[in-house]
Amino acid sequence: MSLTRGATIVLVAAALGLSACGGMSAPADTAISLKEQMLEPGPLGEREYGNPNAPVTIIEYASLTCPHCRNYHKSVFPKVKRQYVDTGKVRYIIREFPIGRTAGTAAIVTRCGPKEKYLFLTEAYLSRQSEWVSQDVRPDAIYKVAKSSGMSRETFDKCLSNQSIIDGLTEVKQRGRKYGVIGTPTLFINGQKAQGEVTFEEIKAMIEPQAS
Repeated sequence: MSLTRGATIVLVAAALGLSACGGMSAPADTAISLKEQMLEPGPLGEREYGNPNAPVTIIEYASLTCPHCRNYHKSVFPKVKRQYVDTGKVRYIIREFPIGRTAGTAAIVTRCGPKEKYLFLTEAYLSRQSEWVSQDVRPDAIYKVAKSSGMSRETFDKCLSNQSIIDGLTEVKQRGRKYGVIGTPTLFINGQKAQGEVTFEEIKAMIEPQAS
């Protein structure tokens, strides 16, 4: 299976008219009725961090090509992780919501690598967007980032035609739409939705009343 075909199978191209990086922020008190369903793991399992029994669960939907996601992971996520995840107050889940074929290709790679390398690869793709993001899928540039995690080119090439991962990512994104995700980053903090350029202060205000 070719790279283009493998990346296209992920339902990212069809989502271009429905999804956007950023988007209008939702009110912090927007709770969703599907909260319990949202906590059910998808077919690929969760990429989660922190105490699994924490009083607060944050679910982040992200696209690796999204500049707002890059800014969030540069300026906000480290504070959230240090203050809440690492201290056992928050269980943090990252789910894929790739926007475009390039983002879909990178998402396949992050899921194909070792679980312990997932956060490293996610943040590497976000912080190095200028090196690999383009309208056309550039496999060599995408692999260059993957290589920094120790992934071989042979493994990388096989990843891109891994049908189980492709199908799983498709389901993750479809479920995200069901929960009202239309842009990235979108956060659900114990079911409360926040989207776009979310600040640490906004997240803190949503966590604190529930973290004790």
